[in-house]
Amino acid sequence: MKTLALLCVLVSVSGCATAMGDVRTFKQDTTVPTPAQVHAQMAAQAALRAQSQAPVLQPVALASNAGNGGGSIYGGAAATGTHTMRLFQDNKAREVGDILTIILVETTTASTKASTAVNKQSSIDLAAPTIAGQSVTYKGKNILQVGIDGKRGFTGSGDTKQSNSLDGTVSVTVVQDLGNGNLLVSGEKKLRLNQGDEVVQVQGIVRTSDIAADNTISSERVADAKIVYGGRGTIARSNAMGWLGRFFNSALMPY
Repeated sequence: MKTLALLCVLVSVSGCATAMGDVRTFKQDTTVPTPAQVHAQMAAQAALRAQSQAPVLQPVALASNAGNGGGSIYGGAAATGTHTMRLFQDNKAREVGDILTIILVETTTASTKASTAVNKQSSIDLAAPTIAGQSVTYKGKNILQVGIDGKRGFTGSGDTKQSNSLDGTVSVTVVQDLGNGNLLVSGEKKLRLNQGDEVVQVQGIVRTSDIAADNTISSERVADAKIVYGGRGTIARSNAMGWLGRFFNSALMPY
């Protein structure tokens, strides 16, 4: 029974170790739909509109097209499920389901250095008392003389430098219109390579006025940005410290 329990523990530990090093994406807010859910909902709504506006085989007067733009190219396109074309409006993303391209220009540099030294020393000496003018001794030594000497010290230092750079583009989907000119966008890109996957995940809030004419926006103008870049698979796990090494470098290590 003990052997079986030990085997289960080893299997569970080895399972945790195999996943160590894989990129951890941020958790999706359950109150906000995912891009896949947005596109599926829009496809279902377009299908319903197409069914409700199916053509009927009966004579129709030419004047009936007046309610649909009168033949104008800027008329409504509800039957096809697409957005209406507007004469004085560009093709930038501004509605739920629209696609926006985010240009990643993230560069961070950090440097931290700390040094701590603590020393403390104390001593207490009590002279040996005498009784009737004589010292209390045992084998020639004063047994009532007391002396205490204490010393302790701690020295610690740390130095860290880190520099990161992320360049590229990723297209995201507008998942929510916040109603004040801001849009909540979310999207990800997955690349399947020989020995694993590369994942880029972006989520944040953008202003419609910050979107360029070519429907792009810099990641520097994304508020509450969540950007995740990393890998999954053999290559990512080979660069991660093992679970035993992580224990000896954690706060649980008493030394």
